Amino acid sequence: MENLHSFRKNYTKFQLDEKSVKENPFFQFDKWFKEAVLDGTFEANAMIISTVNTNLKPSSRVVLLKHIVEEGFIFFTNYDSKKGQDIAANDNASILFFWEKFERQVRIEGKIEKVPEEFSDDYFSNRPKASQIGAIISNQSELIKSRDVIEKRFSKLQNSNREIKRPKNWGGYILVPSYFEFWQGRANRLHDRITYTLEKDNWKISRISP
Repeated sequence: MENLHSFRKNYTKFQLDEKSVKENPFFQFDKWFKEAVLDGTFEANAMIISTVNTNLKPSSRVVLLKHIVEEGFIFFTNYDSKKGQDIAANDNASILFFWEKFERQVRIEGKIEKVPEEFSDDYFSNRPKASQIGAIISNQSELIKSRDVIEKRFSKLQNSNREIKRPKNWGGYILVPSYFEFWQGRANRLHDRITYTLEKDNWKISRISP
């Protein structure tokens, strides 16, 4: 096995200063996100969402950010999945974006709630038909005997005349933030870490130690 002690990278591309960041963290996120999107070599909207279940056990997975609105960050999933069950039990969660090419990460903490049903309906209706079918036939996180099980379900629905409608157990969640951390890699591990904390409807900007 390779010696992991030798895996070292010095971050030198950019810097981040609390005097030059946007006053609103959503605007600062938008600036960084657009730069990542324009690069076009990776999925800029891929994010890690971490939830905690009733036994206080954390769980993380990658999902895709689908909308940014004034209130927060929206993604879609099966409400009966493990993440959905965690959220139903504990609405505190965090999302993490890591844009390696820019030596940046953004951590966002807050509470999660479902988006209105009509919002989920609208998004679902604009998905490719194959993705719609996938959402219908997959009981996400359930045990199955083999891949053949879901492939047969998919083919059966694809070849049927059944109307394709959003299942009630599938839809959107919004994470409403109360905390942001913008991390910019810097040389010698002296990284820039700028935080935004929501205090009485105002965002307080701070620098924390790397």
